[in-house]
Amino acid sequence: MEISCVVSEQFLVAVTVTALCFLLALFSLLRSFSLPSSLKKFRKHCDCASSVSNSDSASASAVPYLNGGGAEMLEPSPVPTPAALTERRTGSSMMEELVPEITTHALSYLDYPSLCRLSMTNSLMRRAANDDNAWKALYHKDFTLEQDSITPINGWKAYYAATRAIVNINTEFFNIVRDKSTPAMSHFWLNADYVKCIHASGELFSGYNAVMQSWQLIFNWEQGLNFQVRDVRARVLTDMAWVTMRTYVDMDTGPFNVSNVFEFHNGRWYMVHHHSSVMNGEVEQQIVHG
Repeated sequence: MEISCVVSEQFLVAVTVTALCFLLALFSLLRSFSLPSSLKKFRKHCDCASSVSNSDSASASAVPYLNGGGAEMLEPSPVPTPAALTERRTGSSMMEELVPEITTHALSYLDYPSLCRLSMTNSLMRRAANDDNAWKALYHKDFTLEQDSITPINGWKAYYAATRAIVNINTEFFNIVRDKSTPAMSHFWLNADYVKCIHASGELFSGYNAVMQSWQLIFNWEQGLNFQVRDVRARVLTDMAWVTMRTYVDMDTGPFNVSNVFEFHNGRWYMVHHHSSVMNGEVEQQIVHG
């Protein structure tokens, strides 16, 4: 009797476990049949965005919100093309599309160092900064309008650089006079027999040695000359240049008209001629008596 009770209890446990396994298997089978329909529903919502974004057809009329709703598609507003993209597409830039006269006028506000720095930025700026009309305008602004009709052989940029070099050398000459440096003056002049110097006294000195002696006499004066240089005008050729100017010892007594002539030898400019207008008696007395 006890044995049959034990067997019946084990049988009930086995039946119960089998029934649970059967129910679990049936539930899993039913779930596997219902899963594709739910995925299909989910995919329907996901494919809306992808179909609108990837399709080239103009018949798409709705786009989904992030929460699954829908809204009508508005006509897209035109987006301005960036300048960089425009430059890549058309091969031009704002600088190239400007009228040449406007570009030249804009560059005319730059000074000599700024224009040189601009030419080193990129190829476009180098082409604009090397424009011959820009350097012609800069030359007329910095120097003189007297040479508007000439056509420099190597262009206005090279002519500007040569003129600036001569003007700087001419300034060096007056610095030597202020410093009363005989050695510097001897290196400044060309050592040749045809060099000439006419001082404000009206006396002519010809030849290198005579010219150097004349400057030595002037530098031996105890009283230094405090003068100003105005109205500098330069003309530069291939191997010769001359500069005209006015020098003022005293602004009330009027100017001296001065001309300096230079020649190019062995890679540098040398003075070959200096001519100063004759001083009047009043100025001469001021210099002599200090």
